[in-house]
Amino acid sequence: MTPWSQLPATPVWIDTLETLHLWTQVVGKIRMVQSPWMNHSWSVPLYVSSTGLRTSLVPYDTEAFELAFDFATHRLDLSTTIGRSHSIALEPKSVAQFYDEVMEAMASVGMPVQINVKPNEIPDAIPFPDDTKHTTYEPAHARALWRALLDTHQVLTRFRAGYLGKSSPVHFFWGSFDLAVSRFSGRLAPPHPGGLPNFPNDVAQEAYSHELTSCGFWPGNRDYQQAIFYAYAYPTPEGYSAARVEPAPASWLEGLGEFVLPYEVVASASDPQATLLRFVESAHAAAADLAGWDRAHLECASPQGPDWWHNRP
Repeated sequence: MTPWSQLPATPVWIDTLETLHLWTQVVGKIRMVQSPWMNHSWSVPLYVSSTGLRTSLVPYDTEAFELAFDFATHRLDLSTTIGRSHSIALEPKSVAQFYDEVMEAMASVGMPVQINVKPNEIPDAIPFPDDTKHTTYEPAHARALWRALLDTHQVLTRFRAGYLGKSSPVHFFWGSFDLAVSRFSGRLAPPHPGGLPNFPNDVAQEAYSHELTSCGFWPGNRDYQQAIFYAYAYPTPEGYSAARVEPAPASWLEGLGEFVLPYEVVASASDPQATLLRFVESAHAAAADLAGWDRAHLECASPQGPDWWHNRP
């Protein structure tokens, strides 16, 4: 079994994480303003790729483009359907410089864009063109983040395949800077209270318009210096905080309103994939049972598909 990716201690790589958080917001906001809105903000996230994170194809008039962070060669690559391309080096530079370079790259391929320059979900955020504070880019740390996202993506994709009901893609939200997947019961949820920093309430209410469970990976930040896997439900069913969620180190964090499992517990396990799958499955099951979901019709013991798929060599 391939060893699970190890991460630097949060104090060691936090500066790179903060810079990348802001760089991904620049790219994510370009995708957001150019794409038709999809329910639950599914037109907004980035996706894990073979070398980093990418937007997927983004419309531009009758053509399209894609932006991709490559954490192997440390470039942001812009490619278009009209045959024009541009690359930006990922290296120590300010958010202001990165923003300018991305805007110039879009204009250079004939696809100029405008975005809201204030970062989302970050208290006291500095507008991109003014941010000369965040300048750190350590290639090894960027690659470590990508490898952790890749390992997590493999497990969450398996988890998603065990659900017959409505489910989100496995996607990376640049606002909260986490990789997530959500399952839905099919029932409406009470209006979300909002209140997130630099995050419109109507966006939160649309994202949480229907009852769901969600789980994912978050690398931590300066205030919470620990990489974690998390799981929560909206609305939170009565008694959920006292539910049994496995493996044993998993615990309920009242301040976050979710179960968390330290990244290191999974990375050091004899079978990391099985350990993480156990966590997300037990957290979902506890919430779904307490909320009375029709699990018999929404879930499947193994991925379902045509006969030829199951009988493939």
